[in-house]
Amino acid sequence: QVQLVESGGGLVQPGGSLRLSCAASKSFFVIYAMGWYRQAPGKQRELVATLTGGAIPNYAASVKGRFTISTDNPKNTMYLQMNNLKPEDTAVYYCNADASTAPGVRRDTYWGQGTQVTVSS
Repeated sequence: QVQLVESGGGLVQPGGSLRLSCAASKSFFVIYAMGWYRQAPGKQRELVATLTGGAIPNYAASVKGRFTISTDNPKNTMYLQMNNLKPEDTAVYYCNADASTAPGVRRDTYWGQGTQVTVSS
């Protein structure tokens, strides 16, 4: 079983930046998609940014131009660089992977435990 662990959240002022990290405990055999989601209090979890086959990024309209998703494959780590943060970006951020861990193993969905991002003055 592969575990995803997020880090990098915290309290930041509006206009500030944070970089979230998502480290996998070991390599996946095949990654079909991976990305970041967030959930604000009282709201449903929503897509923030994803990378699909061919490493094609997709961003929610609300973060496009401010957030950047990237990976460091040798480190089994995914990042979310968040710039020009706004109070409405406040949420728990989760990383996600749709992947298979070994040949012949059914693909599955993996989630991290979440990291809190609070944007406030």
